[in-house]
Amino acid sequence: MQISRRIFIKNSGIAMLGLSTLPAFLQRAVAATGMPNKKKLVVLFQRGAADGLNIVVPFGEPNYYSMRPSIAIPEPRRGGDQAAIDLDGFFGVHPSLAPLAQLFHDGQLAIVHAAGSPDTTRSHFDAQDYMESGTPGVKSTDDGWLNRTMQVLSEPDATPFRAVAVGPNLPRTLLGSAPAIAMPDVKQFQVMAGAGSQVIQGGFEAMYAQTVDTALRGTGTETFEAIDMLKKANPSQFQPENGADYPKSSYGKSIQQVAQLLKANIGLEVAFLDTGGWDNHVNEGGVQGQLSNLLRDLGQGLAAFHKDMGDRMEDVVVVTMSEFGRTAHENGNRGTDHGHANCMFLMGGPVKGGKVYGKWPGLSPEHLNEGRDLALTTDFRCVLGEVISGHLGAIDLNAIFPGFDNDPRKFPRLLKA
Repeated sequence: MQISRRIFIKNSGIAMLGLSTLPAFLQRAVAATGMPNKKKLVVLFQRGAADGLNIVVPFGEPNYYSMRPSIAIPEPRRGGDQAAIDLDGFFGVHPSLAPLAQLFHDGQLAIVHAAGSPDTTRSHFDAQDYMESGTPGVKSTDDGWLNRTMQVLSEPDATPFRAVAVGPNLPRTLLGSAPAIAMPDVKQFQVMAGAGSQVIQGGFEAMYAQTVDTALRGTGTETFEAIDMLKKANPSQFQPENGADYPKSSYGKSIQQVAQLLKANIGLEVAFLDTGGWDNHVNEGGVQGQLSNLLRDLGQGLAAFHKDMGDRMEDVVVVTMSEFGRTAHENGNRGTDHGHANCMFLMGGPVKGGKVYGKWPGLSPEHLNEGRDLALTTDFRCVLGEVISGHLGAIDLNAIFPGFDNDPRKFPRLLKA
């Protein structure tokens, strides 16, 4: 049986890319040997376009309340525990994000408001593609910004678990020549034929042995050795510490698995995971409702991850992002429609927390994007660029975000000196 590299890359649930440059880690990686203590980045993507105006509430902006008569979050001094939690006298977070409010005041969480992609598309597909490729408005980009980061930070002795996505498929942002893995479950790290297929590990080695493609045959062998390496490290043995309580949702399981992989010390440097359900056109709700439930899950998961990691958070930065925000006005269905600018969270020891960053554009009619959305004042690449350079140590940002003005003087200054 002959199997091409292209088919393997497209259909393999454990997606190892960069076949020609994949390190021969079997000759040097021993599962029991600890990896160097490098900086780590965790990226969480909120798919569906989260409502940044009800997540980080501009309660000091009178227009906010006139635009959202039925779904606005009450200002702190009027709503008690059913109100926005005050951050700085102007902004507050949704009450379902109470665990993150505490991290904010502890200096472990920063927020960038009116941030996102400068492209004005209202298409989920295009906007997510642009945010993950890191080239807004350019559809021809082959790889993703997170993979290009790994290319710039080339590591000849890296293990196959250097870049991991928690999920059945490799996300757009990790596509590229740098090796990366999609892992649905650390307890059952198995080779899949495709997203909806049955596990075929039993006959997979024989299938690889028959192929005449020597490069692919070698990759198949290394794939199975990667499985063996993970089993020896046994990430699932690392149970939550410090009283951390993860939500029981799929997202809660995913972010707990990121913590387990980091604790297993198998060379993980960047991790990607995502959550869905943020496209709330109908009955979004205010203090209670669909958005509130999503935010409770989000906040509990991030807070549990922070508590679980403990002192390890000194080497970790978590970044959240969504393809675009929602309209400033609520619609006729007590929801919101596709908008423009949004908010981003950054969490971790290196983060200069306790502040809402970014220039606030205001919500008066003349300041809205196209007369309907929160206007953009911080390009998401400025946020990511600062983290990639200041935290991970990548110098050549032009290779990561081509065509963008990567001037460090434009960074929000989110990281500690």
